[in-house]
Amino acid sequence: MPTVEVEKCSGCGLCVSVCQCNILVLVNNVVTVVEREECWRCTRWCTLCETVCPTGALICPFEVVFGE
Repeated sequence: MPTVEVEKCSGCGLCVSVCQCNILVLVNNVVTVVEREECWRCTRWCTLCETVCPTGALICPFEVVFGE
């Protein structure tokens, strides 16, 4: 799931418009993540919301694991 740095969010809504699984909403002009089980694209790290965010308020963290 993406994380939001609230102080950076300008409330533009670009991330909400590209979110294919509708887990992002604007609340009082700040993006908020609504966790939903049907968000299968975000478990595949689509990162569209992070890509379009002009202020860098959205971060899609992930862990890189190296196998032997």
